[in-house]
Amino acid sequence: MNLQEAKSFLDGNDVRYVLAQFVNIHGVSKTKAVPVEHFESVVTDGAGFAAFAVGGLGLGPETPDYMAVGDLSTLSLVPWMPGYARIVCEGHMRGEPWHYDPRVVLKKQADRLKERGWTLYTGLEPEFYLLSRQNGRLGPADTTDDLEKPCYDYKGLARQRSFLERISESLAQVGLDVYQIDHEDANGQFEINFFHKDCVSSADNIVFFRMAAVEVARESGMVCSFMPKPFSNRTGNSMHIHHSINDEGGANLFTDEDDPKGMGLSDLAYKFLGGLMDHAPALTALAAPSVNSYKRLVVGRSLSGATWAPAHVSYGPDNRSAMVRVPFGRLELRLSDSGSNPYLVTAALIAAGLDGIERGLDPGEPRTENLYDLSGEDLGEKGIDLLPHTLNEACDALEADSVICKALGMEFVREYIEIKRQEWDNYNRHVSDWEVERYLEFWS
Repeated sequence: MNLQEAKSFLDGNDVRYVLAQFVNIHGVSKTKAVPVEHFESVVTDGAGFAAFAVGGLGLGPETPDYMAVGDLSTLSLVPWMPGYARIVCEGHMRGEPWHYDPRVVLKKQADRLKERGWTLYTGLEPEFYLLSRQNGRLGPADTTDDLEKPCYDYKGLARQRSFLERISESLAQVGLDVYQIDHEDANGQFEINFFHKDCVSSADNIVFFRMAAVEVARESGMVCSFMPKPFSNRTGNSMHIHHSINDEGGANLFTDEDDPKGMGLSDLAYKFLGGLMDHAPALTALAAPSVNSYKRLVVGRSLSGATWAPAHVSYGPDNRSAMVRVPFGRLELRLSDSGSNPYLVTAALIAAGLDGIERGLDPGEPRTENLYDLSGEDLGEKGIDLLPHTLNEACDALEADSVICKALGMEFVREYIEIKRQEWDNYNRHVSDWEVERYLEFWS
């Protein structure tokens, strides 16, 4: 779409305002509403933002405006906001793409693949809760969604069909291909699966989906939460990333029907997987980016069943207790949660995988057992490492991983780690309800 075609599109759809949208370091959408008469300025000069107010951009109050320049290929309507369109923007400083912008970070890694004639395709599966406040507490918005084991429950799905249909149909209007919707393993929890796209488009689409889900839920009197682990006794919200590399002709380079291990993976895929195994601790800092994320990445069971989240550096054929599951001929990273920044976790995934390819890394033997059942002694005997237990540990691993740091940019990684360590410090200084209940009169 060129500029004239874009203007015709906006005029033909009675668009009055265009949302110039980008994400901050946390993956949270930031926007300005630009009257359609001034749309051209968004794709030429860009929409100006006070960088210091956005935060996480390595810029202070003394710097020029952060200019969000629109990518014309992303222009679309906003179906739940009649009269509005949205264009995905990338941050620029002094006329150049800014290396702290998450989309810029991802495109740099995607370009490394492009140099080889490759494209990473990803299919993302975000999970979320639909909640409402009841007597001052959050619970499932549908109070009849109370089965002990609600996964795939027809009633829970049917009673939220109005929300789910509106989301699916809104996304379909702008070309986002939803191919499955299901009730997940906790009361009030759902998952929407998107058909695979090139990795940059997939990240753009997940951001758009979050924008839609939060607003449509609010209009329905609900809270849509992508918090990784909102309830200690219920499963967390993951965002599994199915991925493979295609060549310029569209062939899946991760597939080999003659794989002697029976997983349908090529030698290239195994080397890419070797990179994911080798850089798993650092990758965790991007895939599980909050203090709360590590309440999800534990071994054990919730009241509704298994946690479904990995705790070990591992892979296996259709093994949902592993960090990477191998559906035949592709990989599924199960580490990332719905609170992760899709641009950054995908960028780190590419950086890790390319290092595996360049160094010819062996991912080791696949794990076919239920990893949740293994003791510490078992893990030691089998040489299976644990993933970081806390955000602080994950930041330590990222800081020590020179390959990932160099790929994402040392300045950016320093900013990211500083922000995440501040979050960790704030968490540790907070006095929780659990502490008060346990210790207030403990020594009486």
